Amino acid sequence: MLETRIASGVRPIGSPRQVARRFAGLLESGVRIRPAGTARAHPERLVRAYPPRHELRLFDATYFVGDLRHDPSYEGKLRFFVAWVLPTRDSHEIYPRIFSKDYSLVWRAPSHFIRSAHENWMGKGEVRSSVEGGYETTYSVEETTNLPYEIQGALDRLSHERGRVAPLDRRAVRLLLRRAPDDRIEPYEDFAGPRRRARADRRNLVHGGRPVAWFARPNDPASLRFAAGFEPDFRRVLDVGRSKSGLYGGTIRKVRVLSRNRRIQYLFVAGPRHAWIVPPQALTTEITSYGVRTIDVIAAEELCVPGYEYHFVDHSTRPPSLHSQIPEGFAGAPSSLDPARVDASAWTDRLPPIQRFRRLVLGRRRRARPR
Repeated sequence: MLETRIASGVRPIGSPRQVARRFAGLLESGVRIRPAGTARAHPERLVRAYPPRHELRLFDATYFVGDLRHDPSYEGKLRFFVAWVLPTRDSHEIYPRIFSKDYSLVWRAPSHFIRSAHENWMGKGEVRSSVEGGYETTYSVEETTNLPYEIQGALDRLSHERGRVAPLDRRAVRLLLRRAPDDRIEPYEDFAGPRRRARADRRNLVHGGRPVAWFARPNDPASLRFAAGFEPDFRRVLDVGRSKSGLYGGTIRKVRVLSRNRRIQYLFVAGPRHAWIVPPQALTTEITSYGVRTIDVIAAEELCVPGYEYHFVDHSTRPPSLHSQIPEGFAGAPSSLDPARVDASAWTDRLPPIQRFRRLVLGRRRRARPR
């Protein structure tokens, strides 16, 4: 059975010179570099190309983090760190990974990538299947790539270091991530295997693998229900972080709180106008080679709609088809920076935990817009 632990206040350790010495000491002691991409042929070359400057420790795992970089040729105009993950202190292998920030402003570790004349996509971790209208659909569970919420604030601070401009880097993704064929959305064994083994012991499953939050009625945010004890508890704030976002128009606050029963954690994100909930996360201490947890929390997708979400008409199909990740009837105005994403605050502002978050943590009310 996996250990669980509550941690807060994770900060970078040591100066860049001290971090470099510790990292070099690991390699000198025989720790091997294990990239998943084309750098497998000459992994030692990565050390000079992507030297770590910062060190974060969480439980038994160590994250060595380099400088922020960007690659506009991938979805979302990728902004990322090259990070080196040592899953345990006595691990004999270290894994260079991509840590990127998504539109919900959460740092993730993509599981693989697809790049061709037809597809341009970053792997979003585990997959699940559902049957709708007699057809089985397989979809990505993006939150399985979310990095631990305990280190999100530290990564935000490192991404906004003064005087540093993120250099262009068009090589890192193919060097460090495994390239998949166009039709593969499921992750490879190095990502999926540790999660499968952790789930094999049902004692590790949060709430027995059942949803901790659901909606009693479709398209009714007020019908949100939580399993007893799994509601967010705003009386105990673990961490508060700040960053900036052009998409959301200014300063962003991230607030991490526990559930009432201390079994899971929530990350609330607030911008000048928007507030939303990131998918709840477990408190287990096992960290994979991708830097993520092996156990996730099941909750209704509609609980975790970000401030802006996909909502657009695909005119390449006949007839044109609507693609939306916002509950029906709640889509607002499109973003001026990305017209494919529209304002979802008509939904999020009606969620009871968002209303309590604004009242108890942000100290202000926001009147829900007319539907």
